[in-house]
Amino acid sequence: MEQIPILRDLAIISIVGVLVVLVLGRVRLPVVAGLLLAGAFIGPTGFGLLSDAHRIQSLAEIGVVLLLFGIGLEFSLERLRQIAKTVTIGGSLQVGLTILASVLCARLAGQPLSRGILFGFLFALSSTALVLRTLAERGEVDAPHGRFIVGALIFQDLCVVPMVLVIPILAGKSGGDPAHALLLALGKAALLVLVTVVVARSLVPRFFALVDRARSRELFLMAVLGICLATAFFTSLAGLSLALGAFLAGILLAGSEYAHRAIGDVLPLRHAFTSLFFVSLGMLLDARVLIDKPLSVGLYLAAFVIGKGFIATLSALSMRFPARVAWLAGVGLAQFGEFGFVLATLAERNGLITPSEDRALLAAGVISMMITPLAMHVAPRVRAGEKILKPLERLLGARGIDEPMPEHSALSEHVIIVGYGVAGKMLARALAETSVPYLVLELNAETVRAAREAGEPAYYADVTSPEALASARVEHAAALVLLINDPEATRRAVVAAKQSAPKIPVLVRAHYIAADRALTELGAEEVVFEELEAGLEMIARVLRRRGIPRNVIIERVNVARRESKALFVRKQTLQRPTLAALPELGELKVETFLVRRGSFAYGRSPLDLDLRRKTGASLVAIRRGGSLCEDVAASAPFRENDVLYLVGKLVAIESAVRLLDEGD
Repeated sequence: MEQIPILRDLAIISIVGVLVVLVLGRVRLPVVAGLLLAGAFIGPTGFGLLSDAHRIQSLAEIGVVLLLFGIGLEFSLERLRQIAKTVTIGGSLQVGLTILASVLCARLAGQPLSRGILFGFLFALSSTALVLRTLAERGEVDAPHGRFIVGALIFQDLCVVPMVLVIPILAGKSGGDPAHALLLALGKAALLVLVTVVVARSLVPRFFALVDRARSRELFLMAVLGICLATAFFTSLAGLSLALGAFLAGILLAGSEYAHRAIGDVLPLRHAFTSLFFVSLGMLLDARVLIDKPLSVGLYLAAFVIGKGFIATLSALSMRFPARVAWLAGVGLAQFGEFGFVLATLAERNGLITPSEDRALLAAGVISMMITPLAMHVAPRVRAGEKILKPLERLLGARGIDEPMPEHSALSEHVIIVGYGVAGKMLARALAETSVPYLVLELNAETVRAAREAGEPAYYADVTSPEALASARVEHAAALVLLINDPEATRRAVVAAKQSAPKIPVLVRAHYIAADRALTELGAEEVVFEELEAGLEMIARVLRRRGIPRNVIIERVNVARRESKALFVRKQTLQRPTLAALPELGELKVETFLVRRGSFAYGRSPLDLDLRRKTGASLVAIRRGGSLCEDVAASAPFRENDVLYLVGKLVAIESAVRLLDEGD
């Protein structure tokens, strides 16, 4: 049988990639770094194990397309609007300052303006595929630094088109009026993108509705890939990058009801082809140039990692992000971009750089991409960078929290809500309706502005900063609630809070149960796990649909909660230290119930309700008019605003609350 050469190459890539990643995994190095290193081993300048590297690189481009399509599926037009300011202002600052710095360095070195602009283009672009993959693996896409990085990457991809068109102009090889040619090409590109958006928004939902009626998973997958590849192809005709076209296709589909199904179907393909892409990037590393031109490679690498990283950090600080966010953003953008390889090749063809310079630049670029996953892994734990940036933070006015308004300058017994997403807004509303004072700390300036316009006590603040916590009067607060999407920032916030106010209760939202031990050791009193609560809610809903009685559902949910993790036995009821200290009373809980006019208990007495016999819970005290009454008269009716204190097992407590509120 005739052999297919590409199968041999794919087999080599798969085996070497797995082995290298496994070895590096033993020392906890990121997967992406292992794939890049595997590519360097098997590439033309490594051991030369592949028969046709160009064919592999063509397949790898599909990986970039699928990666950006998948990321676009997780966005939506509404979510894109939320980071529009970061895309336009943050992106233009990062790209513009990088080009300006490159031009100044070129002029100081006696190089022509065209060379300075070209190197500005090459250094301005970062690796969209690499950085977004690393952010997604770390769960930091929605973190403040993640939002800045994503916005900057989107702006960079938009800049690829004019950069490609400008390079021949810089080389003096464009015919006619260069400005007119550039404007005409950009106009065509904008028109094609607009047509693509309009057609996709009007036809895609109808198209997928027809596909869905066929009830075929294979047909649905083909339809998803067709939309992805077709949009990428048509945008490439306008000179836009394939990856940007795929990202646009994903965003268009994200607003439809088919987005989640598309993510599930495309995910396996995306991971496979993206891994191939990172291996292909590693293959571009020419080890010989490290020996021939070590100084050039070192200077280029320093420009990527230090120079470009500093400019990205400065851009984030200019947008009033705190030092920590700016530091992480700078680290995340400090590498060469995959589209930089395209620009470098084009520049060499037009005579703007020599082949020797191109080889040194590409070698430094690949090394910078290998460093990035490691740097992003280590950077959150390195505080030296933040300390260095503190003077710049103050100079640019990027302070963590403004001077509190007069009505908040003497708050006490208030709740500090950190993060004003869906959960933060729900909690703030509940506190407002129960007359509990609170402050909101948030790192998204637009969110803070909108919240203040709505009358919320919101402040722009970095909760990992002791100064910000002091301004929020953490030592006088009743509780600190952390609802942010940055795991490392959450851990540091717990530490900072406990250092500033050792006795303050800290409640944390975490994604996974595995985070419980670390957070509790740092001082968190309560940890609510998205993973656990979603599973418990799913149990309740499935059993309810099957007609299982409510009390049995509650029992099953409580059993699942106890068995999910031996360490995690906290319940959402008030636990008194006097009971918790006695092992034999460990199952007893204390709960309160507020009597309202609409409550079943209003106007009825304990004797009427027969609470103990019906539920198993005991009424031990009543708070009425600010006084606690432990001698409860069996025949005395409950009044409005009475607070009842109940003791019993969890199931009994829940049954009693239900009886008092709704009746039998």
